[in-house]
Amino acid sequence: MHHETLGDESDPNLVVVMGWGNRLDHETVRWLLDVFARDYRVHAFQLPLVITDFDADYLTPIASHVAGLDEYRVLGHSTGGLVAAFLDGAETTTYLSPWWGFHRSLRKPLVYLLMRLPVSWPILPSNVTREGLGDLATAQQVADGPAYAAPTFLWECHCKQESLPPLDEDSVVFYTPEDSIVSVEDIREHAPPANRVEFDGGHELFSSSVREDALGTLRDAVAGGVDAVSN
Repeated sequence: MHHETLGDESDPNLVVVMGWGNRLDHETVRWLLDVFARDYRVHAFQLPLVITDFDADYLTPIASHVAGLDEYRVLGHSTGGLVAAFLDGAETTTYLSPWWGFHRSLRKPLVYLLMRLPVSWPILPSNVTREGLGDLATAQQVADGPAYAAPTFLWECHCKQESLPPLDEDSVVFYTPEDSIVSVEDIREHAPPANRVEFDGGHELFSSSVREDALGTLRDAVAGGVDAVSN
């Protein structure tokens, strides 16, 4: 798993787990990391595109890293938000469009049948589009994005979605009601209204032109949790 560290060593730790297909060198991802590196020691993780075991390939490497940190906050986007839900001990956990359920475009009997196959090769079309990501998504970002997903990846994530732990009362969840990549219904079901912050953009807040308007609230959520956002 690719990992980078940014910011001053003396600053508080922030663990950032990006989504499936995000690369740490993408322009909009870099914007997000650089913003938080001003105030935090950022530990950024880029998830592998193909996995055969969610815990071994995603959760354990990140959990092992944070075990060496005295204190830390977590910011998880999309699939990274699914990983973040299983990390323990964070001072605050902030979610950006977490992938807690399949979008209705993937809720098809054939998809559920095919993702049960023990195939770790990308053969199933993804539902990721430039329009769905956000209006600031770059052509390079889209070109680098995976056009297909491996059945083992989808199945492992589906199993974790089915066993989500309760949301920490202090967590804050940012999402767009028009998300075309993850399930808005599952976000609303898992996170009470008091813990949710809506934004008018694409799946990736950091790739949407509203990001500057939402930045203050996002920084408050990371720093102080739900109380900092609601007060």
